[in-house]
Amino acid sequence: MDDSTKNIIFKLLETAKSEGADAAEATLVRDKGVGVEVRLGKFESVEHADNFQIGLRVFTGQQSASISTGKVDSDAIKSLCQRAVAMARLAPADPFARLATKQEQASELPTLELYDPTEITADALTEMALKCETAALDIEGITNSDGASAGQYTDEIAIATSTGFLGEYQRSSFSISASVIAEQNGRMESDYDFSSTVFAEDLMSAEKIGASAGNRTINRLGARSATTGQFPVLFDTRVSKSLTGHLVSAVNGASIARGTSFLKDKMGEVIANKLITVTDDPLRNRGLGSRSFDGETLPVKKQQLIKDGVLQSWLLDLASASQLGLTPTGNASRSLSGPPSPGTSNCLIENGELSVEELISDIKQGFLVTELIGSSVSLTTGDYSRGASGFWIENGEIAYAVTEATIAGNLKEMFFEMTPANDIDLRFSTSAPTIRVDGMTIAGG
Repeated sequence: MDDSTKNIIFKLLETAKSEGADAAEATLVRDKGVGVEVRLGKFESVEHADNFQIGLRVFTGQQSASISTGKVDSDAIKSLCQRAVAMARLAPADPFARLATKQEQASELPTLELYDPTEITADALTEMALKCETAALDIEGITNSDGASAGQYTDEIAIATSTGFLGEYQRSSFSISASVIAEQNGRMESDYDFSSTVFAEDLMSAEKIGASAGNRTINRLGARSATTGQFPVLFDTRVSKSLTGHLVSAVNGASIARGTSFLKDKMGEVIANKLITVTDDPLRNRGLGSRSFDGETLPVKKQQLIKDGVLQSWLLDLASASQLGLTPTGNASRSLSGPPSPGTSNCLIENGELSVEELISDIKQGFLVTELIGSSVSLTTGDYSRGASGFWIENGEIAYAVTEATIAGNLKEMFFEMTPANDIDLRFSTSAPTIRVDGMTIAGG
């Protein structure tokens, strides 16, 4: 962070205090980069980004308010601080919301591999996207393209507080993707693939991504309805991360404090199959969700939320920890214009020991889900129902494509029926291997 940027943050804090705030926290995010899109072999668009946003949270006693802007001149800062303080004075008192104390704040920031200075020109990105799309269109049976894209971006994040904290880090990201279409008997199917990484050298090749997108699309042709009944369901790595999301949502401290999670009284108890371990690791090098401190300036650490099926910890920010009489876990996430809330960094269901083929081998009839559509999931009751498509399994092998099915169950039972494969996909900040869940209800379209 250069001196002029630091001066903006310090000016925010000073002005907020002079306008009547008892305490204040300033956040700055700057994102810059370039992204291109192509379709059917032709350049379509290029987008250059260079956005600068600041956020301010102020406290007047037990009242607080958050606000953000993209303007950073002196008049804009003064106006922002005045509005924030006025909003806080009208807000209801919250005895649990506060800034971290000096003793709680991160004092030594870890050194992480989060930033790759590699620069890729718009012309080079265009070439990558064209190669990706060409590889997809070269797959026999592909008839059209939704386009391909490639991009490079950098985020700069900084937080300062009136209690003396100043922390910053940079994160880079590189991406490439393609989506194509195939048609059979008047019915069109489409699918995609992509690669998204922190370091450019970790990107999959454009040709490999394109070929995968094409093959995935061809495999969807000739889709039929699923058989109705109770069968094993396998969640492909592309969609199994949603199960990780449901698990961590159920242990979110804000939900526990409100009493709206079906796991609210389950701390220390077995809540899943003993093969299930869920880990959150903000310190993973080159992790898409890695960070040097949390959204409230607390230090971060790797932790197991569930170990061998036993619930180990809630996800806690300062407010939810105070409500529950517990110690915060350094899991605060936040936007520029809103208060913090508990969240994850790099969160995953850990690999199991079996291959996907071994998970499928004893299934007489079952459903491999590769796409989820819509959502009806209650974290209060655990009721689960989603539209799905993928592939029907017969006698331990993939038999045919399936479309317009519905899968249903209850998360409380599903967690105990989960068996993880050993093929985790780390292209997401929330991830999981292929997961088998026995005994789910399937309804054909």
